[in-house]
Amino acid sequence: MVQPAQAVSGSSLITVTAPSGAGKSSLLAALIQADSSLRLSVSHTTRQPRPGEQNGREYHFTTVDDFKKRLKEGEFLEHAEVHGNFYGTSRVAVLNQLNEGYDTILEIDWQGAHQIRRLFPETVSIFILPPSITALEERLNKRGQDSQEIIKQRIAAADEEIRHASEFDYVIINNKFDQALSKLAAIVQTARCRLTRQAIKNRDLFEQFGINCCNNQ
Repeated sequence: MVQPAQAVSGSSLITVTAPSGAGKSSLLAALIQADSSLRLSVSHTTRQPRPGEQNGREYHFTTVDDFKKRLKEGEFLEHAEVHGNFYGTSRVAVLNQLNEGYDTILEIDWQGAHQIRRLFPETVSIFILPPSITALEERLNKRGQDSQEIIKQRIAAADEEIRHASEFDYVIINNKFDQALSKLAAIVQTARCRLTRQAIKNRDLFEQFGINCCNNQ
């Protein structure tokens, strides 16, 4: 069962969503490098690797047929089609990380974030915004990973994606990287201080103080 797996360890599940080019991957890489208690879930995708990406590090790259087979067999907690490619989050990998006591971050789109929230009601959801659409386009051009046609598609898709920002718990505007990183780290620490998480991680202390928590079963 999904919910008990999260409750046993008291670990937090966090989703981070942003339009392509908003800087979420760079922010998450820096955050995880600085925090040994965090783990990033590596998604499966049918898109082609970008220059410098490695299978199993940024993504588990796979074929459409293999992805659909895994989907049919129930391997994914969530899945979505984005920019013509399929993405999915491994159920086993996420639950293993949660059970091992690691706070786990899912770098997924808004559709996947909604699916995860239905399975894990206490999920912390974060949306990262660029300072402007112009800045977003400049970043996509600067990173030099996509053709102009793909960049145009990503900019068009960003309008739709950004409309869902109001459905998330937190919004970070990635104007200055260091400031955005600091805010992201603060949200993670806030999630760790939730009553339900603390009650599970510090059960003996809560019992000593006579603190009752309805979710601390």
